[in-house]
Amino acid sequence: MNKDMLAYRAMAESDIPAILAIEQEAFSSPWTEEAFVNELKNNMFARYVVMEYGGELIGYGGMWIIMDEAHVTNIAIRSDVRGIGLGNRLLGQLQRTAVFYGAARMTLEVRVSNEHAQRLYRKHGFQPSGVRPRYYSDNDEDALIMWAELDADRLRTGGERT
Repeated sequence: MNKDMLAYRAMAESDIPAILAIEQEAFSSPWTEEAFVNELKNNMFARYVVMEYGGELIGYGGMWIIMDEAHVTNIAIRSDVRGIGLGNRLLGQLQRTAVFYGAARMTLEVRVSNEHAQRLYRKHGFQPSGVRPRYYSDNDEDALIMWAELDADRLRTGGERT
């Protein structure tokens, strides 16, 4: 896969069927069609981005931007293209989008058992700041709360943290 051929754009309602397929693959409690429609049509804070390759939707991420803070709601890559750094690129795009809309900080929750995702988030400057006990309703697992300061200059140039 030539990663220079990745394209990003705002999520459209017509993307929802492909998004739902990725949701089913990625999450034990996937969002519903109604949830995504509501986010796109009724939530003035919501910003959703899709990642495409060769015209195919292969990933997406969403966040709420309230004042100068962005809260990641979801991020996922299609299962057949996982493990090649696309999540890294998509998270970077979400951070750039957040800065574009005026965010200076970004937060998210991640399962305490999901060390793979936590490593990705740390690579993008996220640090643990607390725990939400029994946050996930499917198994009552705790969520680790993570925050990152968004470095607008680094994000504009596409640079990564080292």
